[in-house]
Amino acid sequence: MDLNILLCPDCGSDLKDEHGTFICASCNRNYESENGIPLLYPSHFTENEKGMNYLDHYKFDGEYYDYFEGRSCKATGHDERRLREYILSKIPKTSSTILDVGSGGSWLANALCKKNIELISFDISANNIAKSLDLFPFDKHYGVVGDALNPPFKNGIFDCIISSEVIEHIVEPILFLHKLLPLLKPGGTLIISTPYKEKIQYSICTHCNKPTPHNAHLHSFDENKLKDLIEGTNLNFRYYTFGNKAMHLARTYVLLQFLPLGLWKVVDSIANLIINKKEHIVCTYKVD
Repeated sequence: MDLNILLCPDCGSDLKDEHGTFICASCNRNYESENGIPLLYPSHFTENEKGMNYLDHYKFDGEYYDYFEGRSCKATGHDERRLREYILSKIPKTSSTILDVGSGGSWLANALCKKNIELISFDISANNIAKSLDLFPFDKHYGVVGDALNPPFKNGIFDCIISSEVIEHIVEPILFLHKLLPLLKPGGTLIISTPYKEKIQYSICTHCNKPTPHNAHLHSFDENKLKDLIEGTNLNFRYYTFGNKAMHLARTYVLLQFLPLGLWKVVDSIANLIINKKEHIVCTYKVD
C-alpha cells in the first residue's frame, strides 16, 4: 500500500512514517502501528444520543466474536452467500482499487484479491484486521485500522468503496456517506448493503437496565431513507431489494443453493411477488 494515501484523521494533514510510527505533519499527533498495520484512530469519536462509546464497543466486539467463523445455520449461510454474490455483481468491472469499510471477516478480500485488485480492509477492530491479513495474505491486500466517520484516506483514490451490513450500526448515517463519497475517483461507486425495513428488536441490558438494540442495529432503512441520505447532491442512486424471509424460514436453501445467481434472482423475485417479505437492500451511489 502506498502510505502517501493516508492522512491524519484529526486534522486531515499528511502523515510521515518514522519507523512504524505515523506522525502528522501539522498537529504532530503520533499514530502507532501493530505488525505493520496503521492504527489511525481519531482523538474524538461521535457518540449517539445515549452516549454510547462505539470505539470501545467495537474493539471489544472484534475480540469477543469471531467474524471469520462459518455460519452454523445453513439457511443463514445461504442467505449470506446470496447477499455477497449480489454485492460482487454490482462492482464495476473496471475497479482496480477498492476500500472495504467495516471489513469484519474480510470476505471481500477473500473474493477479490485473487483477481489482481488492490483492496484495503478498513475496520475499527485491530483484531479483525490482523486476522484478515493473516488469513488472506495476498500481494495487494492491505489493512488499516480506524473510524469510518473519520476515514484516514486522501480524497479521490478509490474506484469503488463497499460497506456491507455496516450502516445500520453507524451513529450518524448521513455523516458516514458524506465522509466516504469524497474518497471516490470521478465515476467511482459506493456500494451499501443493509437489512431491508428491519423491525429493530430491543432487550433490557442486565448491566444498565436500559433498552439495547439486538445486534447493535441503530437504524432501519428502505430505498427512500437511503436516497434521502444524499439529498441535495447530483449522485446517481440505484437500489436492489431481494431475499425472502418466508423462503428463509422454510429452509428452501436445500434446493436453491444449487442455482446460479441469475436463476436464483428469478425465483426470489417470484417469491416476493407472492409474499412480499424482502430481507436485503443493496444500493449504489455513483459519482458522475
